[in-house]
Order: sequence, then structure tokens, then C-alpha cells
Amino acid sequence: MNGEFGLQSRLVEERLAGALGVSRTPVREALVRLLADGLVVRHDGGYYVALPDLSRLRNLYELRILLELRGVERAVESGVVRLDAAILEPLRDQWRAMSVDKPDPNPEFVLVDEDFHLTLLRSSGNTALTETLESVNARIRPVRMYDFLTEDRIERTVAEHLNIVELVLAGDLAEALASLRQHVGISMEVVERRAARAITQMALHRGGVS
Repeated sequence: MNGEFGLQSRLVEERLAGALGVSRTPVREALVRLLADGLVVRHDGGYYVALPDLSRLRNLYELRILLELRGVERAVESGVVRLDAAILEPLRDQWRAMSVDKPDPNPEFVLVDEDFHLTLLRSSGNTALTETLESVNARIRPVRMYDFLTEDRIERTVAEHLNIVELVLAGDLAEALASLRQHVGISMEVVERRAARAITQMALHRGGVS
């Protein structure tokens, strides 16, 4: 994800094991996991770094934004739809705790982030929207991992999530909607910029373990 392996570099188990000082078994298991996560691809009998598809990312991110905003929009537009406080209050408490004890940067934080957005959408009561968002998330997850590589992005994500859920619970849905729109848009810009930088590094890289 940092572009340390070239686009044509084959990820050879034996060489990776030697570089990392471990046996081939955990390396083999790790490659299988990375394949499942969409971070490597397998062809010609070997593993290679997966190239982020930025065009596909933009299209799917646009769909993600529409789905997420629609959950809150339904409550703004309707006098009947309510965002379920019983679902949102535990979510608020979870992110309050994270604001005190912030997680370390980690690509797998994407799963925690996804849970926030799915729970927020689930609180609107439309299961079809939530199921569709789950599907979209699975398809963009390998690239969205680029959003959680630095402390500042973790800190900002936690702060923005907490602000959004607190605005919803306070009944300020218009402001919550505006904050959510800005939050998801910034995330897309960061992910696209970092993925593009990684692609450039991959193209330039000629060394490393291969």
C-alpha cells in the first residue's frame, strides 16, 4: 500500500520469509489473506501487488455517498421516518470511547469505519439501503484502506463520526447531513490521492523483495 513493491514484482514466499525472518508458512497464510482482501492478485502461479482501479473507485464512491446520505435525507424529508436512537446511542458511546483512546493507524480500521456508516444507515430502517451499502463497501474496501495509514486521518475520522452521530441524536438532522456529506467527500479525496501516489511508487520501484 506504500508502493514498496513494483507492479511487476512477484511476491515469492521464500524471499519474503527470508526478508521477514519467518518461515514460509506464515508468509503463505498472509498472502492468502491479502488475496482475499483484494490487495494482491494471483496469476501465472504467483502473487503480485494488486493495482488500485481509481476509475472504478470514483464510480463506487459516488454510489456510496448517495446511499449514505439517503438514510439521513429520509428523516429530513419525512415527518414519519425517525433515526433509531436505540441503535445510535451505543454507536455514540463507542466513538466517544475512541475519542479518548484513539486507535493506532491500521488499514484494518476500515472495518470499524464501515461499521459506523452501516449502523448509521441501519438506524433509518431501510434494510435495502443497508444491504446495498454493504455490497459497495466490500468492493471498495481494498482501496479505502489507504484512508487509515496516518494518525491524523484516524483522529479526524473519529472526531467527525462522533460529531455526526451526536448531531443526529440531538435532532439536528440538516447539520448532520451536511457533516456526513463533507466527511465522505473528504475521505474520497484522501483515498484517491494516496492510492495514486502508491501507484506511482509501484511504477518507479525497481528494488525490494521479489
